[in-house]
Amino acid sequence: MSRRLNAQDIDDLAVGAWILGTGGGGSPYLNHLNMQRIASTGTEFELIDPQELADEAQVAVVSTMGAPLVMQERLQDTSDVARAVEVMADHIGSKFDAVMATEIGGSNAFQPLMAAVHLGIPIVDADAMGRAYPEAQMTSFAIGGLQPWPLALVDPRGVEAVVTHVPTWKWMERASRVLTIETGSMAATCKAPRTGAEIKQWSVVNSMSFAIYLGSEVRKARAQLEDPIQAICAAAKASILFAGKIVDVDRKTTGGFLKGVALLDGLDEYAGSEARLEFQNEWLIARRDGNVVATVPHLICLLDATSGEAIGTETARYGQRVVLIGITAPPLFRSEEGLKYVGPRAMGYELDPTDPCQ
Repeated sequence: MSRRLNAQDIDDLAVGAWILGTGGGGSPYLNHLNMQRIASTGTEFELIDPQELADEAQVAVVSTMGAPLVMQERLQDTSDVARAVEVMADHIGSKFDAVMATEIGGSNAFQPLMAAVHLGIPIVDADAMGRAYPEAQMTSFAIGGLQPWPLALVDPRGVEAVVTHVPTWKWMERASRVLTIETGSMAATCKAPRTGAEIKQWSVVNSMSFAIYLGSEVRKARAQLEDPIQAICAAAKASILFAGKIVDVDRKTTGGFLKGVALLDGLDEYAGSEARLEFQNEWLIARRDGNVVATVPHLICLLDATSGEAIGTETARYGQRVVLIGITAPPLFRSEEGLKYVGPRAMGYELDPTDPCQ
């Protein structure tokens, strides 16, 4: 069933998508303000269920590619992502019927809304990750063996490019990453077009409405002076893994990614313990007292202990009181084929996946 997203939905989306970003996807703060301003004028966004798509419908899949720290420093114009869709439409010689997010995590949840402002097409309630992942091949579409090309990339200074063919999904990541690095580690992209049939079979359906629901539960908990962390855990069926404060963050932007390690000292029931979070744009591996307690593809989310607000790999800082939670990944990403793309070994770790909720 389709629905209209209003200003309150925009606010809730920002909170929920930031949690699902697992530290990455870019802070939604700036894009949230942009969409909040547009929504305050009475503009509404049409969100449609994937099942409403005709099988032959053409869907544009959009995201901003780059390093989260750069995204925090560079404002993005809504016209950038819309232009990426237009470049793709020109390349394939066909208009798009709808637009959807590559990833629901962080600021990338707002990319289809930003495109819809200019294009006037509905937004599909789905994405290809169910969270945020650091690399372009880490999608449900790749796991499903769908075609990775073409890809359109747009830079606000006027750089426009189309990658017309690649031999593999990994090569699409490599080619588009080089372009992104050359444009300052941030660019708007339109991924390979998808049909309605492909979206219905291979996307993470209803992920945008879930992000909005998750944000609304946090909002309600705050209004009722209840614990937002518990509200998040109830809504997402999450487990608390650690509670403490950040004592060190070592990060650097390299190869178009934000990479590093965050160290936490335990408080309250976790006093005397320590946690280590390793990240590449997103939180990838969580260790407590040297033991692995969660890995990709499962969602590792670092939250402000008081507000429940998510903390990104680019916004984590010394002294923050935090709670670490884990959420089980969707079944597709836990499958044997899925782990080839998003499991620990796909990220360079010689580890078996660890479900934080088991």
